[in-house]
Amino acid sequence: MKLGVISLGCDKATVDSERLVGELVGHGAVVTPELSAADVILVNTCGFIDAAKQESIDAMLEAAKLKTTAAVKAVVAVGCLVQRYKHELQTEIPEVDLFLGFSELHHLVPELAQRGLIEDPVASHPGVRQFLGDQPHVRYLKISEGCDHTCAFCAIPLMRGKHRSEPLMRLVREAQQLEAQGAKEINLVAQDLGHWGRDLGLGGPKLPDLLEALLRETSVPWFRLLYVYSAGINERLVELMARNPRIVPYIDMPIQHATDRMLERMRRPERVRTLREKLAWLRGTIPDLAIRTTCLVGFPGETEDDFRALLAFLEEAQFDRMGAFEYSPQEGTRAMQYEDDVNDDVKKERLEEIVEVQRAISAERLERFVGREVDVLVDRLEEEEGIKVGRVQWQADDVDGVTYLERGGWTQPGGFVRARITASEDYDFQAAALT
Repeated sequence: MKLGVISLGCDKATVDSERLVGELVGHGAVVTPELSAADVILVNTCGFIDAAKQESIDAMLEAAKLKTTAAVKAVVAVGCLVQRYKHELQTEIPEVDLFLGFSELHHLVPELAQRGLIEDPVASHPGVRQFLGDQPHVRYLKISEGCDHTCAFCAIPLMRGKHRSEPLMRLVREAQQLEAQGAKEINLVAQDLGHWGRDLGLGGPKLPDLLEALLRETSVPWFRLLYVYSAGINERLVELMARNPRIVPYIDMPIQHATDRMLERMRRPERVRTLREKLAWLRGTIPDLAIRTTCLVGFPGETEDDFRALLAFLEEAQFDRMGAFEYSPQEGTRAMQYEDDVNDDVKKERLEEIVEVQRAISAERLERFVGREVDVLVDRLEEEEGIKVGRVQWQADDVDGVTYLERGGWTQPGGFVRARITASEDYDFQAAALT
């Protein structure tokens, strides 16, 4: 069976896709990049915001069209949108052959076998997670599923369910597989990394234990922590990061807002005072720590004063990076009880302003690294310009800026080059190889 894959949404969804594809490959499937040549197309949908929902619907429809114009025999849809709206999708898009929610994924192989599209599931061997991206040296390890937070704007618990930690040894084995496939950087992802282990029993392992096991059982040069609520950043974790250079000095810590009134209204666990204290402690303990955050503008009830207070906090906090989003109502969330009283034009203006404010902050923060000697992980070569494009430890894959190597360093993608940072601009560095 030739398998085509459309994986939409976040990095956590990419991990889901790679695990599913690995299972199918273990049962005889062969992945093809040409969707029109596939026997089966797997669409992993996203349901986080309205634009992502529409993208997922469009992808399913386009895949279904190939059943009439190409060799495609079946289209299978999985993921967040399916989990949330399976029955509606079955009615509206009958061209899709199989919709499977998260609790139904174990039916995937038997269903395809019943249709004669895949080998007998009993006679096959376990699959190994399959890489679906462009850079095999940058991989993601999802350490838990679901979320126990009750943020008013977020539908993820409705789609992904309650928090469930992956067992420690299973994660270690998966990390070892990723290393064997060429991983030089593994990004730990979850809805909240800090919650890992809380459901594994009294006295059971926590996030620092997992990190220590990954460090001990692999030789991957870089581990990165993405998306940790401030409440989950504890003394043991910070001390481990401070003393071990293989855990890069980088934390993605979402705040969403910066007035107590709005944080309470959003049902966020932090308050402005605790955010200030946590930021000061982190920067005082981990040298050269880069902190990324996320902010949400236009939430119901957000006044102009609230927004100005958020901007002022960004100036004070000096985050290295920030992602920002406009609020959009999501069915089933607590925020649906509120009137969506911030005009769409105002939301757009606030988004543009907060992005510009953070751009200036980020540009100023990057200047402090000019002149430093650093290791650059090369991501790709730009042959026409004769330069290499990579990242330093303060730049996460895909969401942050890049580092342009101006000369030297004859390393292929996935290798490290020792270099000196020569200039910075907004989110990017210029660097010159030292060898």
